[in-house]
Amino acid sequence: MSLATVQPAKISRVLPDSIAEEIGFEPGDAIVSINQTQPRDLIDYRFLCSDEYLELEVLDAAGETHQIEIEKDYDDDLGLEFETALFDGLIQCNNNCPFCFIDQQPPGKRESLYYKDDDYRLSFLYGSYLTLTNLTDREWRRIEQMRLSPLYVSVHATEPEVRTRLLKNNRAGLIMSQFKWFQERRLQIHAQIVVCPGINDSIHLERTLLDLASFHQGDIPAVASAAVVPVGLTKFRPAEDELIPVAQDKAIEVIEQVQPLQKKFKQQFGSNFVWLADEWFLIARKDVPPESHYENYPQIGNGVGSIRLFLKQFQTTAKEMLPKAIAQPRRFTWVLGNAVEQAFQPLVEQLNAVEGLEINLVALSSKYWGQEISVTGLLTGQDLLAGLTGKDLGDGILLPSLMLKHDDTKFLDDMTVEDVSHSLAIPIFPVSGVEELINQCIS
Repeated sequence: MSLATVQPAKISRVLPDSIAEEIGFEPGDAIVSINQTQPRDLIDYRFLCSDEYLELEVLDAAGETHQIEIEKDYDDDLGLEFETALFDGLIQCNNNCPFCFIDQQPPGKRESLYYKDDDYRLSFLYGSYLTLTNLTDREWRRIEQMRLSPLYVSVHATEPEVRTRLLKNNRAGLIMSQFKWFQERRLQIHAQIVVCPGINDSIHLERTLLDLASFHQGDIPAVASAAVVPVGLTKFRPAEDELIPVAQDKAIEVIEQVQPLQKKFKQQFGSNFVWLADEWFLIARKDVPPESHYENYPQIGNGVGSIRLFLKQFQTTAKEMLPKAIAQPRRFTWVLGNAVEQAFQPLVEQLNAVEGLEINLVALSSKYWGQEISVTGLLTGQDLLAGLTGKDLGDGILLPSLMLKHDDTKFLDDMTVEDVSHSLAIPIFPVSGVEELINQCIS
């Protein structure tokens, strides 16, 4: 990546009462350099800003350049947020995984839905998964020199021929030597395995988990944790692919295969080390494990323990916030994916125990994606219209915000909350987390 491709870091927000606000930064301004160095990304920006004395070259919204000097304490943050974390562009994926969700979407939607991210920087900053197949020597050196750890790696299989078959990339077979690279440098990864029935399941899954566990040793284990996730398929996937969906019997099989390994690892390491994503239990129609099973939730971003954590947070918050009655009667429709209907039904009963409050849970599958069992985050605006039109929806719809694009009101099908609200002639209240959910119900 040459410096010619690095763009000024455009500011999207200036935090109140920050150094940047005091100096006079405004959204639309852009940082060109810090101490004569162009930051490639948010990682560079944070590293460069750790100095106590800063010389900034800033391009304002009108196109004028300014030189700004700042003296601050070592750990003081300037208070700036940026339009993107990457100032030199996204490192895109060079694999052709048949289960890639990007390739399982219909054409014609917003451009960002088709970006194939395989960028180690987003992995370090936000926990997104990468494959390690397209890193240049320069990027490997940067990971080592800047101690960019942990990274989150899509492993899928450790046997070279199986991983190469899945990723359609000859470099995919190098994964075991890459683990050794992390181990030698005392850097860490969190691993995930997307199980594709008939390809990397059964004996291949066991081989992968045992291989990963061999790197879970020492005070800084190279592989800190592993998650096993079922492949997710949509009706838009290429017709010629070799994938089959995960059925109930396969989910039960995988659970029964992994749980004995968890017990073995618990005895060996004092940790389960490997975790099953919640979807396995939902597909198998089994209860998710107890809270104690998930330890410190190392794979929560992969849907491992998210249901159990939500249930725990609900009980804690409900004790503090739920009244015995509300003065003004209210009725809401709470929309969720049908995968979590059984797990969330007790929460609905608890909400409905509040006098004057009535919550109707509507659990939907996604006809848009062609799925009989759907997680909440994949429901689209079209799914809501198909499942809710003509129903008595009460005073409004409680909508988990994880259905929406981050900091936006768009669903994955590019419909907006406003579009759906207008079509259903009902207010929609996006809620993020337990506290917002309960507040919306009772306030």
